[in-house]
Amino acid sequence: QVNFVVCQLFALLAAVWFRTYLHSSKTSPFIRHVVATLLGLYLALFCFGWYALHFVIQSGISYYIMIIIGVENMHKYCFVFALGYLTVCQITRVYIFDYGQYSADFSGPMMIITQKITSLAFEIHDGMFRKNEDLTPSQRCLAVRRMPSLLEYLSYNCNFMGILAGPLCSYKDYITFIEGRSYQLQQSEANGKEDTKYEQTDPSPNIAVAQKLLICGLSLLFHMTITKTLPVEYNIDENFRATASWPVRFFYLYVSLMAARPKYYFAWTLADAINNAAGFGFRGYDKNGVTRWDLISNLRIQQIEFSTSFKMFLDNWNIQTALWLKRVCYERATFSPTIQTFILSAIWHGVYPGYYLTFLTGVLMTLAARAIRNNIRHYFVESPAVKLCYDIVTWMATQAAISYTVVPFVLLSVKPSFTFYSSCYFCLHIASILVLLVFPLKRTQKGSKKHENVQPVWSRKLEEESLLQKNNYSTTNNSFSQKQEITCRYQALKQ
Repeated sequence: QVNFVVCQLFALLAAVWFRTYLHSSKTSPFIRHVVATLLGLYLALFCFGWYALHFVIQSGISYYIMIIIGVENMHKYCFVFALGYLTVCQITRVYIFDYGQYSADFSGPMMIITQKITSLAFEIHDGMFRKNEDLTPSQRCLAVRRMPSLLEYLSYNCNFMGILAGPLCSYKDYITFIEGRSYQLQQSEANGKEDTKYEQTDPSPNIAVAQKLLICGLSLLFHMTITKTLPVEYNIDENFRATASWPVRFFYLYVSLMAARPKYYFAWTLADAINNAAGFGFRGYDKNGVTRWDLISNLRIQQIEFSTSFKMFLDNWNIQTALWLKRVCYERATFSPTIQTFILSAIWHGVYPGYYLTFLTGVLMTLAARAIRNNIRHYFVESPAVKLCYDIVTWMATQAAISYTVVPFVLLSVKPSFTFYSSCYFCLHIASILVLLVFPLKRTQKGSKKHENVQPVWSRKLEEESLLQKNNYSTTNNSFSQKQEITCRYQALKQ
């Protein structure tokens, strides 16, 4: 853990140096790719020793698969290989090294690389094989129209900004950053029309980086002090279960799981700050003209702590992983997309039984929460006072459900997880099943088709712009249309 923090702090300094002395206006994309890759591999070697070779092997074989298989089926082969290789490494780490310990946890960076390998394979398949009319709006925006070079591929997978803790980013966003294309910004005028403006100079990330480092410091302080006094394992302590009342037990369950989150806040916010310090992650300006550096942010702490639905929590926790699951699984699943997505998430996280218990429980919670929302929420939104009461009740229910669901994720093993659930009499499992039996779960089209039906105007506009993109994105040095880039990103965010 000390190695990880030291390497990330070094990466932060390297990011400042990279943006200052290897700025795209001073250095070619080739040099930026080479330096970013070599620094990333050096950090991996320092942190994990020769286990870092797994990162290169996984990336190299995946690239070879893309070249020899072809664009028609390479996404399937890359998906199976990358996820299979990751799973094999996770099995050896867990059952050869210390169970439940951090020792030689080289599988962490491999989880991010697996996301990048699979998402890029699907993006190339979408861009070079599938027809535009068969793609969802977000798939058209992310589609890659040419095969990346080996250097670009390694740079994307193993750059120093994201090799240790991510976050995942789209290949097109990363290449845009390396090649230093200017950002085109869209702002809405008071009359509702879009005003397109060009930013001539790169905005400074210093304020955003300072704010995120402050959050890191507070999260680390909280983790080093409060978290230690509120262990999740105390929820299954025999004396506590025998003497504490139900309200006390549920309150401790909530505060102990809330106290377990700051270490993730620290790691993900620091990773985001590193990317921002290098100049990567700029999304544009808000309506007040303030710069937004949250293009690849992995969490929104306020929305997490005050979420009023299971979906709201998941949408703001590990955001880039949720987007990856949506793009490679949920949108492409032919049946039971929610169940398939949770199973993929469990496999990707690792081989601890607790992960599978958490995500299988998460399926029940998600479906039950969706059923309740679809059937009763509209009765409580008319009056502001009634809606406030509804929000308070749903916040309490959401926090209880999230805490109940993720206990096995922390405990890892089967026996303590079942000890916890049996001590609660599997109450929320039973409640979720009863909800699904009582309330009908409305059948809806998957998100992509739904949005195409709701917003046909901008979807058709997107198709026209995608045709332009196909012609403009044929070689390495040909830049995309700036207007199309931001329009796609803006519309994908709306989706």
